[in-house]
Amino acid sequence: MKELDRGAFNELKTLSKENADGVAKHLVMVARLIESDPELAHKHATSASRRAGRIAMVRETLAITAYATGDYALAIRELRTYRRISGSNEQLALMVDSERGLGRPDRALELGRSVARDTLSPATQVAVAIAMSGARLDLEQPEAALAELSIPQLDPTRAYTYSPELFWAYAEVLDDLHRDDEAATWRAHAERAEQALDAAVAVDDDDLVEVFEEDVFEDGDAFVVTAEVDDENPEETVDAPVHDEEK
Repeated sequence: MKELDRGAFNELKTLSKENADGVAKHLVMVARLIESDPELAHKHATSASRRAGRIAMVRETLAITAYATGDYALAIRELRTYRRISGSNEQLALMVDSERGLGRPDRALELGRSVARDTLSPATQVAVAIAMSGARLDLEQPEAALAELSIPQLDPTRAYTYSPELFWAYAEVLDDLHRDDEAATWRAHAERAEQALDAAVAVDDDDLVEVFEEDVFEDGDAFVVTAEVDDENPEETVDAPVHDEEK
């Protein structure tokens, strides 16, 4: 149980100690295996679900492993169950992508539009935008795909943990539109955001990285920013200057 985060630990408190311990062991194995062996991770998630099917986090985990193995029908079914139990829409992007995986981009777009974006966390808003953009590309609508990504978080002057993925996605759609110079610019933004975030890695696992001193120095064409951790804000961010040094 010690390897689970506090939220997961609290959810399992509704189970008997013996059952909670067994479920926890399966969930820990899912976390360890999801990248290297998703099939085995899915087996552990299935076992956990059999023992604790009324726990939202367990159904969420089963959905994630189903998605990782390409079982999109199971993933969308479990995500709906998770949403019903938890009342949370924070896995909306995975639901949209599961519909895409089932070859239903129109339904994916309808699902993505069914939830007001301002009710979601910024990171989830970004994930949904990327998933919606993918559905537009499935329908061969690259201009609409670009519009889906044109959200407030598309800000090259600041680097959040979700920024590189958003910038890369934007660059890829620009490539599809043959806007090569703009695509190259956004790839550069993505690379610099990644470098700024890497340089601002904190000594613990708190989520927010906030700039306290702009000791910026040149690292090729990118800049590295000195940062500290703020425990009170749930989003990770660094100020990340992305302009080139004038020659």
